[in-house]
Amino acid sequence: MADWEIRQASAADVEAVAELRAVVLRADLERLGRYDERRVRQRLRDGFTPAHTWVVEAAGALAGCVALRPAADAHWLEHFYLDPALQGRGIGSAVLSMLLERCDRDGTPVRLNVLRGSRALKLYARHGFTVESEDPVDVFMIRRPQPQPQPQPQPVQGSVAVGH
Repeated sequence: MADWEIRQASAADVEAVAELRAVVLRADLERLGRYDERRVRQRLRDGFTPAHTWVVEAAGALAGCVALRPAADAHWLEHFYLDPALQGRGIGSAVLSMLLERCDRDGTPVRLNVLRGSRALKLYARHGFTVESEDPVDVFMIRRPQPQPQPQPQPVQGSVAVGH
């Protein structure tokens, strides 16, 4: 796995993230007949909320981003993009695991939508997401909170005297 770190996004990240979105989604959107060079970037700009977004950096450069937006009944995993050159190296799985562990501790379900036919569907399935519904473009998925492992009691050190 490549060296990487994650940091809170800022408003200054919006254009770089919009460009990354256009690169990452292009093939899937073209396959679905939905690619629009302006719209793909504008949809990110319209939904970009730095307070709920993190930027992934590798070697000091933008490598990806992810948002976790709170809603009434769940958190929405949104804007999860990783530079194609870094995909398949475990970064996306590590970032997703980190966010899901936090939601599990809080007992919060996580919802998302992903483009039909996207390779990301396999990633989400591996992390416990199941399909709720589909339309001609998107697959809507949910992951219910997973039980947290309970700490195992540790054996007491020393000896125990048994009375007569």
